[in-house]
Amino acid sequence: MVKIFDINGNVSGEIELPPIFSTPYRPDIIQRAVLAAQANRRQPYGVDPLAGKRTSAHFRGARRGFGSMQNREMARGPRVFGSNPGQDFRERFAPQARGGRQAHPPKTSKIWSLKINDTERRLAIASAIAATANSDLVKARGHRFSAELPIIIEDDIQKISKTKELMKIFTALKLDADLDRARKRTIRAGRGKMRGRKYKHRKSLLMVIAEDKGVGKAAKAVQGVDVCTVSGLNAELLAPGGHPGRLTIWSRSAIEQLAEK
Repeated sequence: MVKIFDINGNVSGEIELPPIFSTPYRPDIIQRAVLAAQANRRQPYGVDPLAGKRTSAHFRGARRGFGSMQNREMARGPRVFGSNPGQDFRERFAPQARGGRQAHPPKTSKIWSLKINDTERRLAIASAIAATANSDLVKARGHRFSAELPIIIEDDIQKISKTKELMKIFTALKLDADLDRARKRTIRAGRGKMRGRKYKHRKSLLMVIAEDKGVGKAAKAVQGVDVCTVSGLNAELLAPGGHPGRLTIWSRSAIEQLAEK
């Protein structure tokens, strides 16, 4: 039996956990499911098929005769001929040449998607749900909390529509330390800084509810907090980055729905 809290942080009753919370811990299956979800939403990309080929450069390999490259002390690659003096004899088209094509460019025909069996995907979700009730795994992800897991709250939280009211509930449940941790952002390493994703944001609470009656809008303004229904649960929400043990708040009706499924 697990305690149920009201929106003021007081114990209002108890509930029996469904059997899904006793699923064995399978980090390998969870990692596979998360990687498949990330790969299947990846957008194919590639270069222009004519990139580096829009040129009149051609190869003159004749040893003697018109247009011979003999005694010019130049590599016999594809070169521009009959152009202006600044471009004449400039090598183009070849992969090693300046302004040439790329030897093996990325192609849009490459298949990025990954497949995973439905049975494995369901096992990954069940194992990730069970991991949310393991204090050691949740602390290993870096979450800061002092409450007993799993955290179950009355359905009144589903009707909260103001961010200020939602923050008061988090404070009453002693979860504000984890929200403070999620506010800190770091600068991303690599080329992504130039592509609209300069900062890396941390993940904080996951709220699992049965029906969204306004709490989704209230939580949108809180950094790192996600809201989803029981039917919308997936391995990536429960284990961001493939690391199980996300700090999760369950509504009472969400636990009842899990027991039915």
